[in-house]
Amino acid sequence: MSQRVEIVPTGEKAVLIGVITQFQNEKKSKEYLDELAFLAETAGATPIKRFTQKMAKTNPKTFIGSGKIKEIAHFVQENDIEIVIFDDELSPSQLRNIEEVFGDRKVLDRTNLILDIFAGRAQTAHACTQVELAQYQYLLPRLTNLWTHLSKQKGGIGMKGPGETEIETDRRIIRERITLLQKKLKTIDKQMATQRKNRGQMIRVSLVGYTNVGKSTIMNALSKSEVFAENKLFATLDTTVRKVVIENLPFLLSDTVGFIRKLPTQLVESFKSTLDEVRESDFLIHVVDISHEHFEEQVESVNKILDEIQASDKPTLMVFNKIDLFSYTKKDEDDLTPRTRANNSLDDWEKTWMSKMNNNCIFISAHEKQNWNEFKTTVYDLVKEIHTRRYPYNKFLY
Repeated sequence: MSQRVEIVPTGEKAVLIGVITQFQNEKKSKEYLDELAFLAETAGATPIKRFTQKMAKTNPKTFIGSGKIKEIAHFVQENDIEIVIFDDELSPSQLRNIEEVFGDRKVLDRTNLILDIFAGRAQTAHACTQVELAQYQYLLPRLTNLWTHLSKQKGGIGMKGPGETEIETDRRIIRERITLLQKKLKTIDKQMATQRKNRGQMIRVSLVGYTNVGKSTIMNALSKSEVFAENKLFATLDTTVRKVVIENLPFLLSDTVGFIRKLPTQLVESFKSTLDEVRESDFLIHVVDISHEHFEEQVESVNKILDEIQASDKPTLMVFNKIDLFSYTKKDEDDLTPRTRANNSLDDWEKTWMSKMNNNCIFISAHEKQNWNEFKTTVYDLVKEIHTRRYPYNKFLY
């Protein structure tokens, strides 16, 4: 029976594959696949269909079951699908086995897809170097027996030693490239550390948060600058630093790369130098998209990464953005079913998080400037408190 699907694609056609396990129930799997679809669209692909399979544990050979992968391969063939994307990182052997099933179709996992987006977004030499390093670290254990002609990058002749196979040559060239990129990043890191020291004694504040929560919009509104902002994942890769003045008090505000669930380890490692800006900040503004159905899980993901980079102990102001987009289903007065998180009102969430954060949070819309003056006043008070404590004799500012 034909499985042909009639969808007019805007980019390369893709299918998405996820699993339902004891650690990832059906609801969670759907959330991850929703995010994977957004990632695919950000990369320029058009998701055509999703496939999921319930499993006690993933198949060590092909990630999903042999019957399921044959079903997907048939669909891919029938519908001329160009890309097959898995929601979890595939091991080198899994990737190799899956590529054999799908032939000339591109097979990506979540990590590879995110790396591809980062590569397309990188603009500065620093970001390009960080992304390239992460890509090579991902690629090294996944080299297949297909000759990739990496030796041509270094002239080819004289690169292959006696008895050395093409795959060994590839690995050696990649290792050399990784070493070179790591040295290059160390040099850039020293330059950036010097730049941070030369910024004087101003208080430093960093915007952090999940990708696409509105950090760059807040940066633009506070600093009256034109930092790139777009409704796509990872619109900002390079850390942007701007001087902001609220009333008569100046401080430095940094906009950093957005985080995401299942952020590739290679990217966390290679972007640690960029995240030094976060580590060295005096306090953080953690921006949250309150309109997102699973914003609390996004908060947990950000906190986990902050913990990984030793920045979780920083004083933090929680800013719940996009209240203009928040919606919920109000319970009828005669409805006796218990209240759930799904029908919490904005007031309910505000009380919950005010209590959780000891009142150190605020609900705003950066786009519509709702509660904007209250937000600026809160930031001013926090900066002033740190400045007064650090420079008790420099009170002429206020």
